[in-house]
Amino acid sequence: MRQRGPLLRWRLLSRVRCHALAIACFAAALCGTAPRALAQEEPGQRQEEVVANLAAGRVVIVVLKDAILIGTAENPVEAQTRVPAPVQLAGLRVGVLLGAVDWFSPSSHQEVARLDKELPHLRVATLFSNTPHLQQEQSGQEAVDIQSIGQGLFDRLREPAARLHTEIHWPENEPFVELLIAGFLPNYGPEVWQVTYGLRQLPAHGDFWDTRVQRPRYLQIWPPDKGQPHALMEFRYPAGEASPSLVDLLRQKDPRLEKICAADPQMKEVAEHLLAGETPKIPAADAVPFFRAALEAITPPNARATVSIMRAEKGFEWILAPPPEPKKPEEEKQREPGAPTLVKPPS
Repeated sequence: MRQRGPLLRWRLLSRVRCHALAIACFAAALCGTAPRALAQEEPGQRQEEVVANLAAGRVVIVVLKDAILIGTAENPVEAQTRVPAPVQLAGLRVGVLLGAVDWFSPSSHQEVARLDKELPHLRVATLFSNTPHLQQEQSGQEAVDIQSIGQGLFDRLREPAARLHTEIHWPENEPFVELLIAGFLPNYGPEVWQVTYGLRQLPAHGDFWDTRVQRPRYLQIWPPDKGQPHALMEFRYPAGEASPSLVDLLRQKDPRLEKICAADPQMKEVAEHLLAGETPKIPAADAVPFFRAALEAITPPNARATVSIMRAEKGFEWILAPPPEPKKPEEEKQREPGAPTLVKPPS
């Protein structure tokens, strides 16, 4: 089993050389240990706090008979967790980002990076000759286009990550950021890619570390290899999440899902196709009600969820759009003493 992801939220104290970092880590929360202490400040240096929030949770992608359905559910690991929400890309494609997506400075009220919102524009026009290329036969010319998106995100991600100068003990092979891309390629059909970005730190001097984002790794998840089942695809962040997948819950006859299947013969038929690895036999009209009900049933009450669909003819469409994001605590205006509130109206 892969090591559980360690990072939930971190606050970077960035001065002239970005010399201190406070980390609240996932592994520390599990073990009951305290976050790493801040490095000593150097006199005369201005400090600026930078906070990074994670998009965390599960992403379920299923290739249907006539569409691709994408469901996401938040794992509220901390107060400022972002729901992993699909983002429409160029052409018949949609992307979902997991990991460190929201970087901002509460002291200056400036957004450092918002990778999910920037994603539709993060691509490189030309891949350099020294950049490893995806094999052309994997998905024709589209592999190059997928790689231009992955490289564009890599270039943007390096900027905020370079401000991390305290050792954070990132697990080997644990994605720092993960990008899922699903869509249709003309004359090819549906495809799903997983692009992952690791993190590497090198000691510079003393307790000062250089942080580098590793080049993206590309894995084509769909179509499956010849002879393999056409199954539902599920992804988690942080990795190593202990809760069972949707298909595992169906196999275990989870009462929440059994109730859904018993309520409607079409719901039961959808579940049977999922268990048999026959998702391309499921029409979108039958799949949408099942996935809305199933996602609602297995998602914690305080977690946000989204459901969207990509059709080869009509493109991207929201079925359950993400709710508005809450304001960051640092962005809320300070209330004057004695001002009326909804909690305690004026007498």
